[in-house]
Amino acid sequence: MFIRRDGKPVFLGSSKAYSLTLQRKKPAKLVWTQAWRRLHKKGLSETTARKKSRKRSKVQRAVVGLSLDDIKKRAAQKPEFRNAQREAALKEVKTRKINNKQAKVTAGRSNRSGGKAIQNSRGQGNKV
Repeated sequence: MFIRRDGKPVFLGSSKAYSLTLQRKKPAKLVWTQAWRRLHKKGLSETTARKKSRKRSKVQRAVVGLSLDDIKKRAAQKPEFRNAQREAALKEVKTRKINNKQAKVTAGRSNRSGGKAIQNSRGQGNKV
């Protein structure tokens, strides 16, 4: 029996183990010890079998703007149909932009004539 510094008694199985403990040899460096076998992963394959990992199955979830049914419908659509829809939407956006530009231009023309009557002779607006 050997008493460690912290006061814990250590029971050693042989005089060889006792002698090496007194010499302060590290058990992990002695090939015949359990510490060395653990460090070098010896004999683990017989004791523990590896767990089989299960393959995760993908789950489709709804997105904020679309429900799961809508997503599935869109995935089932043919690409030609989707391309036609996209082109129609782009045309609509372009025409809307052109209409907005024309509306701004006409609104700007009507404001020009009425804008000069408000200003006084120095080009500043009337002070209230």
